[in-house]
Amino acid sequence: MFKNYSLLVSFIAGISSFFSPCVLPLIPVYFSYITGYSIEELKEGKNLSYKKILISSIIFIVGFTIVFTLFGASSTFIGNFIGARKKIFRYIGGTIMIIFGLQILGVLKIKKLYQEKRIKIKRFNFRYISAFFLGIGLAGAWTPCVGPVLSSILLLASMEKTIKRGILLLFFYSLGIGIPFILFSIFLKKIINFLSKIKKHLRKIEIFMGILLILLGVFLIIKF
Repeated sequence: MFKNYSLLVSFIAGISSFFSPCVLPLIPVYFSYITGYSIEELKEGKNLSYKKILISSIIFIVGFTIVFTLFGASSTFIGNFIGARKKIFRYIGGTIMIIFGLQILGVLKIKKLYQEKRIKIKRFNFRYISAFFLGIGLAGAWTPCVGPVLSSILLLASMEKTIKRGILLLFFYSLGIGIPFILFSIFLKKIINFLSKIKKHLRKIEIFMGILLILLGVFLIIKF
């Protein structure tokens, strides 16, 4: 039964990743980078081309969606390659998810999961190229918040029987991150001014993410 809801779970996981403390506070920085506007210009909302902001956001989303779906395809391929040992791999994957969840909740303190690796991307002068490559760079980067959630979805993808299903899982995860980006690009000025007010709720979002990963791990161990 859980398998029937895996796409929805992936979508919710994507939304949770967007609202994580590693991503949400940096939204003005991301939009500044992908649009070429300064943070001050975005806050003021004057002389902005909202068409440019929207198109840049969509291209940015396409960038990380391509990489995430490729991750999903490769994870499913590896899972199918394991074949007979897939049951053991399922137990290991479920345990890892639970560990990730406990890490996010603060029950565990694994220093390696707190390390952050960033990919530096040069700003291009071409109109939308920089947005595309920033999307690719974001997909390849590691952050303490998004990493465990993404890794858990990849583990789910590795349990799928077909590569198509693995791609779908990561596509829905990308949608979960991408749709808020599009909504934010439409209501950018109001959203940027509102971000400071919702920072106090970020820990609640982290707790939700941690619980979600633990539940995913339990379901994976019991029966996928």
